[in-house]
Amino acid sequence: MRVAREPADSLLVGLDVDSTGVATLSLDDVAGQNTMSEPLVTQLIERLHEVAVAPQVKVVVLKGLPQVFSGGASRELLDNLMRGEVALSDILLPRAMFDLPVPTIAALEGHAIGGGLALGLCADLVLIARESRYGCSFMNMGFTPGMGMTRLLEHLLAPAMAHEMLFTGQAFKGAHFEGRSGFNYILPRAEVLPKAYELAGRIAEKPRVAVELLKRALSLGRRQLFEATRTIETFMHQISFAQTDAARLVAEHYGTYSES
Repeated sequence: MRVAREPADSLLVGLDVDSTGVATLSLDDVAGQNTMSEPLVTQLIERLHEVAVAPQVKVVVLKGLPQVFSGGASRELLDNLMRGEVALSDILLPRAMFDLPVPTIAALEGHAIGGGLALGLCADLVLIARESRYGCSFMNMGFTPGMGMTRLLEHLLAPAMAHEMLFTGQAFKGAHFEGRSGFNYILPRAEVLPKAYELAGRIAEKPRVAVELLKRALSLGRRQLFEATRTIETFMHQISFAQTDAARLVAEHYGTYSES
């Protein structure tokens, strides 16, 4: 599969498809540490749309950098949201993920915080690393969670644990979730990506029509949850971003989170 590319210095999201039908979407913004800037989000949505119409693709592996999958929204994007220059309803990465006709495997070998974790949770299978940290940093900066996190997190965690993460903004090492979560695999960091490709290889052996039908059936519940939840989250965002101290809290706490 040939994919049109931007110049190398502007390529933030890579896409490759092998001969078996395994597509790899790579978040490759080294300078920005894969924060979800508007250019990265735009490119990721474009790549997802390319995959969606590629008939030879049977499964997608979504990966980031070895040390960091994604740190969530960029500071610039948060500032634009607070100024009302970006509509909250326009941030629909989860919908683009759910719209893929084939299953996705999120290989979160590096840290995933806030919107970065939300992106990973939209995948059909999710693998994390024992050494890396995963958390919901929204409330640390004074605004409520978005991207469907208020309900999507409960797909992999018991509600009590999900609510603790959402309320406290605390980030946990992957090892914290062993034996108490629904993550598909919690592995040493070096084993996350190989395992993701092993799973992808098994899926790619199946007929595309059957894979597509099963993806549609199994993802329906989470898609419906997202659509119902994003309306509530948008309303909460409008109120919390309008706080007079929202800008101060973002300035003080952006890029920081409590750890365990």
